[in-house]
Amino acid sequence: MSKKLLLGIIIVLLITNIASLLFWNKGETVSLGNKNGKESEINENEPVATINGEEISHADWVQALRSNHGEKQLKNIIDRKIVKQLAEEKDIEIHDKVIEREIALLTSMQGVMSEEEYKKNEENWEKEIIYRYQLEMLLTEDTSIPEDEVKSYYDIYKNQYDFGASMQLSHILVQNFDTAEKVMKDLNDGASFDLLAQEYSIDEESKKDGGYLGFIKTSSQFFPNGYEEVAAEMDEHSYSEPFKADNGVAIIYLHRKLPSIEFSYEEIKPYVKSELALQEMDQSLTANPLWEKVDVEWVYE
Repeated sequence: MSKKLLLGIIIVLLITNIASLLFWNKGETVSLGNKNGKESEINENEPVATINGEEISHADWVQALRSNHGEKQLKNIIDRKIVKQLAEEKDIEIHDKVIEREIALLTSMQGVMSEEEYKKNEENWEKEIIYRYQLEMLLTEDTSIPEDEVKSYYDIYKNQYDFGASMQLSHILVQNFDTAEKVMKDLNDGASFDLLAQEYSIDEESKKDGGYLGFIKTSSQFFPNGYEEVAAEMDEHSYSEPFKADNGVAIIYLHRKLPSIEFSYEEIKPYVKSELALQEMDQSLTANPLWEKVDVEWVYE
């Protein structure tokens, strides 16, 4: 994935999160999506806030939202409809492996997520990834890039198109097995792994974060000795038995495993080609040029 494309996905996801604060009517009540993805209902006949007794009405709030976000959000919806329609007309489909790679990349940029959070993010990411890649291909479909140029670029940068297997870990590092057994007893009794890490771990860098180490590529030289071998035998969302580590005795928690995803040249060639074409055109990743190819009527004309 190009940095420009990744940045575009992140920016649009941020905009989408803002849009999640908007709502739809259900009679006199309104379904309101908050920043945590939860929904609650409010009565549109009642004030949405009061400040020292002064009320802010539902109508004033709606008008402010429409003024500040209405045109941008409607254009965002139209852009997606245009891209979807044109992509269907031209049979532009995004390879499952490409989607899986981008989801893995975005996942590796996150902190610890519950399964519910992960599934929700995965669904949103997939929609955004498909949209961005289809948009890129539609914008560049009439631009020709020589085969030797595509192959040369791929040969130089092919590693950036693959995703290396990674593990998301936390650990508790203690001085000896006696302490480790005490920690294990607390864990088995239901104590929080991150709180125990803050209390017991001698790794000063990670203990303040509950022992969190983040995602580590299995090929990385920064993978602590022994950790990969132990984690490879573990299930996600589980902790290990104590084992001897370089600087003491470790207990690790495996949050998530991300498998490697690799591409042949033929599999990735269409995406390399569209990436190079976009660079050659010096074209920003916007659906604006595609509006001329469809019939759009909207309230902001």
